[in-house]
Amino acid sequence: MKRHSGFGLSPEDLRTLRSLNTPMRIQKFIDALTYDYSDSARSPRRILRERRGHCMEGALLAAAALRVNGHPPLLMDLEAVHDDDHVIALYRECGLWGGIAKSNFAGLRFRTPVYRTLRELAMSYFDHYFNLRGERTLRAYSLPVNLAPLDRCHWMTAEEDVWCVPERLIAAKHYALFPDKVARALPRLDRRSFEAGLHGRVKH
Repeated sequence: MKRHSGFGLSPEDLRTLRSLNTPMRIQKFIDALTYDYSDSARSPRRILRERRGHCMEGALLAAAALRVNGHPPLLMDLEAVHDDDHVIALYRECGLWGGIAKSNFAGLRFRTPVYRTLRELAMSYFDHYFNLRGERTLRAYSLPVNLAPLDRCHWMTAEEDVWCVPERLIAAKHYALFPDKVARALPRLDRRSFEAGLHGRVKH
């Protein structure tokens, strides 16, 4: 895929994102960002400057890095109950899906590209997706959201919050992972798995 000339980014920011030329390098970079609980929707330019962000902002930065390296900027929303939603930057290799994500929970981050469908990818997060009561909370996943049409709101470079992105994610078509009857019978996470998932967590 042909690269755009610069997407409005500064030469320094463009160099930084182009250096993140593999999904694993992108993941390591967003893992190093300070986890921030703020009610914000920072653009990748602001995230690069401030070096902090939450899960949606980490996914935004990952999507920007993927884009400048020749991939479409795709996000997927994971929808939860009694919990926050989670956002993943999507990429494909050899026709298989992988994911890049920033999370305060150890198991909700990187996925290697071995998943044939988006449902398979979403289900790989299921047992790792829980709240502080140990409830398994993941319920649905969205179709891929391509951020290219949101260039009009300058999602990569804006100084103001880019609320157009979460609005588009909320509006995307979502698919339930299993029936409500199954959801009502889900057991809580065992203590060992719960503690493992909280490894490295930054408290609110």
